[in-house]
Amino acid sequence: MRVNEIVDKLGLEVIAADSLAREVSGAYIGDLLSNVMARAEEGNLWLTIQGHQNVVAVALLADVAAVIVVEGMTVEDAAVARAEEKGVNILRSELSAYELAVKLVKMGIE
Repeated sequence: MRVNEIVDKLGLEVIAADSLAREVSGAYIGDLLSNVMARAEEGNLWLTIQGHQNVVAVALLADVAAVIVVEGMTVEDAAVARAEEKGVNILRSELSAYELAVKLVKMGIE
């Protein structure tokens, strides 16, 4: 499944977009950046409450398909600018990480 399909099905807000046609390989939930760097896999969706610039750097290192900022948390303007510059997809949901993960599993994303 591609990022744009997930955006459409779950009504996610697109904050920054480069390649919404990117294929999604799974999902990782976490807010500790070092854990994300160690455990997120290429093509994952990364669900987090973090919305600062360092998220963009970690997303690049982990090569995730998109970052989904959950619980309607704020994404800093500097992070949006950096994501657009570096080609990182950032999405937002009002759902909690758990609620969103349940919906992703039901869509076949694990």
